[in-house]
Amino acid sequence: MNSFQLAMRVLRVDRRTRTSAILTAVGVAVATSLVLLLASLPGATQARSQRAIWQDVYSYNYSSSSAPGESAKPQGPLLMAANKDYTGDLEITRVDIAQTGNSPMLSLPPGIPKLPGPGEAIVSPALGKLIQSTPQNQLGDRFGKLVDALGPESLMYPEQLVAVVGHTPESMPQSAQAADGFPNKEAKPDPLLELLAWVGVIVLLVPSLVLVASSARLTAARRELRMAALRLAGATPGQVTKIVAAETALSAVVGALLGILVAPALQGLSTFVSWGGGTWQASDFSLSVGSTIAVAVVIPLLVVLAGVLGIRRVLKTPLFAASAHARKPLHWWRLLAVPVAGAFFLFAVSQDEASMGMVMGGLFLLVGSAAIIGPWVTSAVGGTFVRIWRKPASLLAGRRLRDDPKGAYRATAGVVLAVFTGSMALTLLPSFESMAGGGRSFKDNVLYANADATHVQQMVDQTNASLAKQGVPDKAVAIGTVYLASGEMRSDGTQSLQRAFVATCEDASKLMRVNLAGSCRPEPGIYSTYTLDPSKYRVTPEYDQAGLPLGANVPVNVYRESEKDTSSVIVVDPALVPAGITSKYLDVVVPTTPANAEVVRTALVEAAPGEEVGSRGLHMISQQQELADLRRVTVIGLIAAGVLAGCSAAVATAGSVMDRRRTFGALIAAGTPVRVLARALRMEAALPAMVATLGAGVVGIGVGVGLYSMVEKDPVVLSPWLLAPVVLGIGVALLGASVSTPALKRVQSEPLADE
Repeated sequence: MNSFQLAMRVLRVDRRTRTSAILTAVGVAVATSLVLLLASLPGATQARSQRAIWQDVYSYNYSSSSAPGESAKPQGPLLMAANKDYTGDLEITRVDIAQTGNSPMLSLPPGIPKLPGPGEAIVSPALGKLIQSTPQNQLGDRFGKLVDALGPESLMYPEQLVAVVGHTPESMPQSAQAADGFPNKEAKPDPLLELLAWVGVIVLLVPSLVLVASSARLTAARRELRMAALRLAGATPGQVTKIVAAETALSAVVGALLGILVAPALQGLSTFVSWGGGTWQASDFSLSVGSTIAVAVVIPLLVVLAGVLGIRRVLKTPLFAASAHARKPLHWWRLLAVPVAGAFFLFAVSQDEASMGMVMGGLFLLVGSAAIIGPWVTSAVGGTFVRIWRKPASLLAGRRLRDDPKGAYRATAGVVLAVFTGSMALTLLPSFESMAGGGRSFKDNVLYANADATHVQQMVDQTNASLAKQGVPDKAVAIGTVYLASGEMRSDGTQSLQRAFVATCEDASKLMRVNLAGSCRPEPGIYSTYTLDPSKYRVTPEYDQAGLPLGANVPVNVYRESEKDTSSVIVVDPALVPAGITSKYLDVVVPTTPANAEVVRTALVEAAPGEEVGSRGLHMISQQQELADLRRVTVIGLIAAGVLAGCSAAVATAGSVMDRRRTFGALIAAGTPVRVLARALRMEAALPAMVATLGAGVVGIGVGVGLYSMVEKDPVVLSPWLLAPVVLGIGVALLGASVSTPALKRVQSEPLADE
């Protein structure tokens, strides 16, 4: 009889082994499906970006006569301009296009049926429905006549709002680019989601393998005795290893195949999770056959390897395993695992150009170090309780933790990793939220569009005419930007500069986030948060021009600063700008109310086709969308980690009862109440969890600080919610340990002679 046949016979005749094999297969299936999902995320982001790469004008092949940032010259077949538009808090991707007639043959991206002519537009289905359900003066007038619809092959996600608007070459904005055609380059994956996918593989794969290990340990004691008997009967170490490998491989291979079958369903559910403004197409989540096979082979191999390593004591000293002598105490060197792994992680994140491979390697070492130091902590906790407490349940729990710390720690291992993940996430999220803000110096309800000195007055007049036609009382004004230069021009052409806005005090008070209320004076002046000597400054439209002097008699009015990011704003009245100085950079600015915001936006878009109409409020909406994506992914990951931790704790507790059926049966037969034994088992789970989760929380915070330092040098924001993962972790450990009571009652109902 070969090893496989023997393993099949054991599964047929031993109910407990069957239960262990089924749970192991389920754990392997969970691990396999999760890894397949996470491994497909970078490719999914690349697929959606590839469909939408034509929407980014900076990805185009520019003609030799024009380059990004230069004025467009119609030598290429296309003039292109792309920007973001909004309706409410919904983002619209707008691509303005004009054909120059230089080349009639153009290859269109998939999903674009044709190029729109002047005054025409082709929009995505979602935007078309929105236009039909919205008054024309609030949305539809921005695009012109709708002549066709974009196909799903041209959209980043199904709900994306996209418009391709046709123009004549003369009506294209100054920012338009001359392009030779649509791009055919390869898009790149989303770096943030790629990073989160790698983190997810590490922090979710390990709890999954802990669940597998806990399931395999359900019959560990019985398997050790069986293998020890075979060794004592004359079986060689190689034969015993093959038998264990066959038993483990059966469940691992079945679990891997089940995981491959479940993965498409899990990926299908993931298409409903919004990221970057929308959901996914079903075809986005695809993994190559080679990668799928690699995952399906590696995970079972890890499980088989763990099973073989678990019987090394039987292979070396079968008599020792059969008689279950006391285990050797753990060495103190285990305490070095976390500091060494932490030092490597700190080194990886502190590099100027941190390698993602090194950072993820350091994170993996930190996660793996928990399995080294955890049993030592468990043993130390058990020893403390044996010395201090004298109640029966406490003594039983302490003795178990002291005698078998590795086995006792298995019930806590998944919880520790979940707490680590939660603490890391709750360190990063508040810190990222603290970075929100910024934007232009205009008020949240003010819309603005860039303009140049040549066309700014035309934009203002056209916008005001549209607003008057719609009955909007507010007026558009132009606010320019100049520089106040001081000192001599340096040899490299630079000089000491301070930016200033050119506006009247009344306009600045109404439109900008500056505290000028009550500071305005009848005569033209300069308004600043600090005192300055106007005789020492020159006004220049460019940073590399000498400029003209302001004059010594210019009045300077100091106002009280209001917000941190506007504390250095300087406002110069237009009447004080020297003759011959013209602002190169201007904004056409209009205040809005919630009732007329869309009407005002439409008027600005019509006056400045191809120019982005923005506001600080919309800038904040974009930031909040990114934060919402991070929160959503974090919550899903933490729920998955918590469920895996709870399941592994429950399975480990049940396995602990099965391993000690003979001991518990003898204690029950001797009159020990089941409630005392159940309390001891709960203490076995709670005591190490209480200490280990605190350590995991501290390490998680440290990792969060390290990852945050890669993107921002400001200190992290520490929230009281950082205690939540520790509290919930202990609760999950106790909840998992609650299976001890029914397991003990089952032992009580079975004859002791069965053991």
